[in-house]
Amino acid sequence: MGRLAGKTAIVVGAGSIGPGWGNGKATAVTFARQGAQVFCVDRNGAAAEETVAIITGEGGQATAFAADASRGDDIEAMVGACVRVYGRIDVLDNNVGIAETGSVVDVAEADWDRVFAVNLKSAYLAMKHVIPVMVAQGGGSIINISSIAAVRHLGISYVTYATTKAAMNQMTRTTAVEFAAQRVRVNAILPGLMKTPMVAHSAGLAASYAKGDVEAMWRARDAQVPMGHMGDAWDVANAALFLASDESKYVTGIELVVDGGITLKVT
Repeated sequence: MGRLAGKTAIVVGAGSIGPGWGNGKATAVTFARQGAQVFCVDRNGAAAEETVAIITGEGGQATAFAADASRGDDIEAMVGACVRVYGRIDVLDNNVGIAETGSVVDVAEADWDRVFAVNLKSAYLAMKHVIPVMVAQGGGSIINISSIAAVRHLGISYVTYATTKAAMNQMTRTTAVEFAAQRVRVNAILPGLMKTPMVAHSAGLAASYAKGDVEAMWRARDAQVPMGHMGDAWDVANAALFLASDESKYVTGIELVVDGGITLKVT
């Protein structure tokens, strides 16, 4: 306990799209359990408040903030509000993402633009406004939640998701190098096949895997993983905890794969 004592963390995407534990929600709660003050941000204000209620109910400190992470004005306001409430930003966890199925031939131009705005522009905007705060205070840790879809084709056609996550990986690397001297660390987590509310609510994924049958989709995804089962939100949260903590103070620019071994497979 106390691995993040004295730190302030922003978790963007701290709510959950449905019942259960999404990556951002689990990360926010994990950070709080380890002593951080958590600024919980979500487009759905009620979802952010739900996460805050869990944290404060356990005796932690947290504040909810509603923002569209793809809008620069919202992100600027988010950073300003966090600094006003807590005085600093030690950790930024970018956990926003949507999956739109389809190949380059199938996907509509409007959907392409929307996925890039939500998945990639959001992380750019958050880093743009948070990094100056971190530099001024002497450093910080940024964690971008990517995906193994950035480095492997998983049998599902979702070119927008894979492409935005691949771009996020390179943005992570270049930003890590550019701000290393200012003690701002930037790393990415690449989750594999996870059992989360976002996946459960993706009609396109369920259709691609099992003609809309969510339970059949879970079984198919389990079968793809060498460990025999999907991961969950706590696996991502625990990886984020390491990167947020001083235990990783000499780690920057990495892609931490959390996938049960699936990217080791040839097919």
